[in-house]
Amino acid sequence: MEYQDIILRLQKVYAPGEARALARMALEERFGMTLTDIMCGKVTELSGEKVEELEKIILRLEKSEPIQYILGYETFCGHHFHVAPGVLIPRPETEELVEKAFHLLSCKREKEAIKGNSISKEKEEKKRVLDIGTGSGCIAVSIALKGKEAGISQEVRGWDISDEALLIAQRNGEHLKAGVTFEKRDILSEQRNEENRSYWDLIVSNPPYICFSERDDMERNVLDHEPHTALFVPDNDALLFYRAIALFALHALKSGGFLAFEINQRFGKEVCEMLTSLGYKDASLTCDQFTNPRFVTAKK
Repeated sequence: MEYQDIILRLQKVYAPGEARALARMALEERFGMTLTDIMCGKVTELSGEKVEELEKIILRLEKSEPIQYILGYETFCGHHFHVAPGVLIPRPETEELVEKAFHLLSCKREKEAIKGNSISKEKEEKKRVLDIGTGSGCIAVSIALKGKEAGISQEVRGWDISDEALLIAQRNGEHLKAGVTFEKRDILSEQRNEENRSYWDLIVSNPPYICFSERDDMERNVLDHEPHTALFVPDNDALLFYRAIALFALHALKSGGFLAFEINQRFGKEVCEMLTSLGYKDASLTCDQFTNPRFVTAKK
């Protein structure tokens, strides 16, 4: 089997550039080849066992299965996160959500320090962060790791309704030594209680936000393989999860605490208006690196 043979097979499913990139990624990541190795024809020198493994990878790619599921990981915020069909594959845009959320948390800490509420590290109150709909745990774990690096005392939790997702998130948290606690909780039925009253400094979420009517515009590798419960909301209630989280956060956020959302670019204005109507301050919409309206933040 030659490199060009792989590309030709994949071009039946993918555009030429994507087919080439996928072939190269599989060879580099799974078989340790450099670009020089590939260009010099080292693919033909693979052992029989490795050729069989490569054939299995190609067959899965021909069925539009995401390369991240095949390799078993995706890189996010500089770390490898295990992924499998039970969780969404982390996207570059969500790395920006982590940056925005952590910035809000850091600013809150600095303001409290100026007021004298955080005189020393020993006396500093933990910053409490909740990631709702945690999936692979990439947001919660990345914020926890950033906090460790910055010397911020934190308690970070991730909630999800999927047992499979929670197992994957737990694996990622333990592997990266993030110290995150993961729990099975459903925000759509979460009750107000003393446990969460004015507890959290930051609630962050990348919840399901794609309307069912948008399915026809989606790539097959997403639609056929990634979990629909983490993708879709009803067309008649596109703000379902944002509203549920915002109502919960009215009770659960500390005064001056923040919400940070990744959103469907079609509904940025509506999310901001909803938050403002509930009494949140400074609801703002910002774009991602591709200039798409993608993030909403607000303050209690």
